Amino acid sequence: MSLLQQLKNNPFVCAPMAGITDIAFRAFIREMGSSFVITELVSASGIEYGGERTLKLMAFEDSQRPVGVQLFGESPEIVAKAARFCQEQGADFVDLNFGCPVSKVVKKGAGSAILKDLKAVEQMFRTVKSSLSIPLTVKIRTGWTYEQRNALELANIAYQEGLSWVAIHGRDRAQAYKGKADWEYIGEVKSKSKIPILGNGDILSGRQACERLEKYNLDGVMIGRGCLKNPWIFQDAMAIWQGGSPSENRDFMAVFAKLKGYLESFTDERLQQIQLKKFASWFSAGYPGSASFRKKLFQTKSVDHTLEEVQCFYQSLKGIQQADTSDDGFLMGGHG
Repeated sequence: MSLLQQLKNNPFVCAPMAGITDIAFRAFIREMGSSFVITELVSASGIEYGGERTLKLMAFEDSQRPVGVQLFGESPEIVAKAARFCQEQGADFVDLNFGCPVSKVVKKGAGSAILKDLKAVEQMFRTVKSSLSIPLTVKIRTGWTYEQRNALELANIAYQEGLSWVAIHGRDRAQAYKGKADWEYIGEVKSKSKIPILGNGDILSGRQACERLEKYNLDGVMIGRGCLKNPWIFQDAMAIWQGGSPSENRDFMAVFAKLKGYLESFTDERLQQIQLKKFASWFSAGYPGSASFRKKLFQTKSVDHTLEEVQCFYQSLKGIQQADTSDDGFLMGGHG
């Protein structure tokens, strides 16, 4: 099945997130219903120099397919070499990161810095695309600043250079992760573009994902923070999109058993405990007693102790609906 056909069958995609979409989480969220998965951003220069940590970031397994490797870098030639390496390693597609707002990335001319120079964008697309036989995609912001928004021009260049789609995070670089994503602007770009467009930003429920998809006639919706609060969000979205209703069954312990299994496969016990604490904390957002639970959680000393606290808290939630936390700042830092 082609990548675009996969998107047509399931338009709800987990956004690549630095520090989160590692091999264990990708395997987990793919099983939870994400159409496909993409690695956290990987340095093309790191691949060039064979850095062990870099190669670990891009590792994947067959159960995650379709899987893309997201690359960042300032040199078209080095990014092209890294893209070829990803292809040789069996990646299904390569995704270019033109959205990262972090200073240490943009000061080198990578991430969202390239949005300031559409000639550089064209050169990057052309050089990398010519090195690949697998699809090339890109994730961008609306522009470097509000006054310099140029996602439409970039989408036109992407179409001309043969990319498969453009995913747009609805904030400019200057906003970082503050304010609200501008979905009206994403919709405007979609209405004037020939290339498939995916929207991203502030999607916290399956219903919201479907509403955005339909309202702006998008080809897909990327979900970042939303799946850190609700791991069933992709299943919810698919159920609504197909004319049904989301299941009200929220078996958190089954989810944690699944997540723990993937963590055991790919990480050591120390990292397992760290990750279980993080995800248990995030999933608790919007439930009564979550603040007290998070405090207890981060005092646990072992995986077994962590899971005891998780079981105690989540078993108390049967029949309780998760509250909307979109305006309280929780989970607002640094994720899709």
